[in-house]
Amino acid sequence: MTLELGGKSAAIILDDADVEQTVAALLPASLMNNGQACVAQTRVLASKRRYRAVADALVAAVGQLPVGDPMDPATMIGPLVAARQRERVEGYIRLGREEGARVALGGGRPAAYSRGWYVEPTVFVDVDNGMRIAREEIFGPVLAVIPYDDEGDAVRIANDSDYGLSGTVWTNDVDHGLEIARRVRTGTYTVNSFMMEFSAPFGGFKSSGLGRELGPEGLSAYLEPKTINLPMGYEPRTSY
Repeated sequence: MTLELGGKSAAIILDDADVEQTVAALLPASLMNNGQACVAQTRVLASKRRYRAVADALVAAVGQLPVGDPMDPATMIGPLVAARQRERVEGYIRLGREEGARVALGGGRPAAYSRGWYVEPTVFVDVDNGMRIAREEIFGPVLAVIPYDDEGDAVRIANDSDYGLSGTVWTNDVDHGLEIARRVRTGTYTVNSFMMEFSAPFGGFKSSGLGRELGPEGLSAYLEPKTINLPMGYEPRTSY
């Protein structure tokens, strides 16, 4: 048995990253399928020094995403899967406000669509990682922008989660990004982009699941290894 159970992945934006380019590349990884994706990068970590610049860029970019008919190729944000899912997402938006986070964009239903389970793409700022909107999987178009003090603090926040499925780091120094990647405990991690490599194992740590899918490691759950023990000192006459 293998289990893939979801995530609350963090995107760490380092201070040397170009904010505009990073946000443009990050949004498809954060709001794919209207945020209904286990690997969605829904916690956006920005240093306190550049927090407002990152938050403002996110708000501007998310605000430009076309909301509409999911059958229209131009649409970037469509409806959620069911009424119960919209109610769940709206419940988390209310909860985020009650916890003290501020809605910088969205937070309601698009006025242009009375039919369909739509929620406006929503960006929360002034989010603490202890808030439920930062700890629980919302599974909708809701992003939480979380400040960090330094890189060590960013890694700590990324790892301070019940989940460990995916994550990204954004930096002008790929080698340094690789160092960060090794310190974040997730099953899949990407530097300066987001991808799933179908020839590599996919799965998570902690509450994100058990075992791996894809790649040679993905076959292990379907195999039963066998061990044959031989007497001490025995040398087989043939190789197997």
